[in-house]
Amino acid sequence: MQQKVPGTSIPFDGSHSLFEKYRPLIEAADGLTLSQVCSITGLEPSTIQNWVKRHFVSRPVNKKYRERQLARILLISSLRDCMKLEQIGGLMKIVNGDADDTSDDIISEEQMYDYLCMVTAQAAKSGAAFSQIPSIVSQVTSGYQPNQPDASQRLENVLTVMTYAYLSGVYKQEADRLYNSIRR
Repeated sequence: MQQKVPGTSIPFDGSHSLFEKYRPLIEAADGLTLSQVCSITGLEPSTIQNWVKRHFVSRPVNKKYRERQLARILLISSLRDCMKLEQIGGLMKIVNGDADDTSDDIISEEQMYDYLCMVTAQAAKSGAAFSQIPSIVSQVTSGYQPNQPDASQRLENVLTVMTYAYLSGVYKQEADRLYNSIRR
């Protein structure tokens, strides 16, 4: 099974700082259109519009999605196979409060997305057991500079939950694929 970049249909090549691959495109076009975000994520436009309507993602500016919004969409998309949308929103609030307010953020969505990609890639590469995920999260976030007293622990807890949920989704997709292949 080929690993995909979390939240996308793009094959994962083992790169770190995956969000940096999207930034030049976003900057060159002064944001991404809804159809471009849908192409990257494989999501339907109505799904993304629903997330905006429900305040899980901030509104696009002049119908363009910026880095923060894309990263948030990618995070939600990464987790939606095994978590309820309200739970994902709750996780995001623990680290970054309101989707429309950056003043309470302890980390950028872009960095959080990169951390999730790095943790899941390292876990997959090493064949990490369930109990090893918190250690991998700690390693990956070791350079994080907290801006609040409890920020590091909150970030590690949220990333651990996100990793478990993402990997559960990967296993679920593989189980569904295998089930469909043997029932024919």
